Amino acid sequence: MQSYSLAIEGAIGVGKTTLARLLQPRLKTELLLEEFEQNPFLSDFYADRARYAFQTQIFFLLSRYRQQKGIPEKLAQGPMIADYTFGKDSLFAHLNLTGDEMAVYERLHQILSDSLPKPDLVVYLRADTDVLMSRIATRDRTYEREMDQQYIDSLRRAYEQYFSTYTDAPVLTIDTNNLNYVQDPSALAYVEGQVRTAMGLGDHQKPLPKMATAKPQATLATSAQTISAESRWGEVEEFLGANEAMAQVGAVLARTTRSPGGDTALRTAIQGTMQRLHRLAQAVGVDLGQDK
Repeated sequence: MQSYSLAIEGAIGVGKTTLARLLQPRLKTELLLEEFEQNPFLSDFYADRARYAFQTQIFFLLSRYRQQKGIPEKLAQGPMIADYTFGKDSLFAHLNLTGDEMAVYERLHQILSDSLPKPDLVVYLRADTDVLMSRIATRDRTYEREMDQQYIDSLRRAYEQYFSTYTDAPVLTIDTNNLNYVQDPSALAYVEGQVRTAMGLGDHQKPLPKMATAKPQATLATSAQTISAESRWGEVEEFLGANEAMAQVGAVLARTTRSPGGDTALRTAIQGTMQRLHRLAQAVGVDLGQDK
């Protein structure tokens, strides 16, 4: 069986996950779905984007990285469809982060992204803002009920700009404004045919050409020198782990109501954070025992 990695992309509400689920049995592939609902900051982010943007983005960065690094092993078993690309993380970050938070994020993203495989084809689903808002309302997720239309429009335009210069893989763009592949079998058959043609999954189709891209060597800058990211990967892993532990503390504190066992949960989260911070200090050679 020909092995390949297909990723479906597009703005919130465009129908990425739905299409991935529908194509999976028709193309006989494995399915990789984004675990976005596990982010403890997501509902708070939609309520107050400025306050919770960094926590939300770092959590997504780690979650998406951990999923994506398992792709080569999955591809050894056969083809795969994912309902997102790792690159989307940076797109959202540029919409929501600024200043030092953006600088920290960009360093981490570069280090992580350089080690991940790129898809063989990206299916970019497009839709107008009004259509996206209608689909978001129809699926009625609790944390999306107060979705800001201006934010969705900014996201739609960011996706348009992103894929206008995208070179990591061939892109198949499909306008979904009047395409109901959920209820219309002919619409689903049309999309499947477009994908098969682009991927060369037939006797008469030719695959899209592979695009060669230079792979930059990620580095970490210090005050005295530039050290390769590979040589400091242990430090980066400890830093990411500490951030994730702090995210758990934030998740406990962000709850609007505290349960009777809330203090215990908070204490456990803080203890986990302190352990990760001590491990980070050891990794970078800082002796916390000497600090007064």
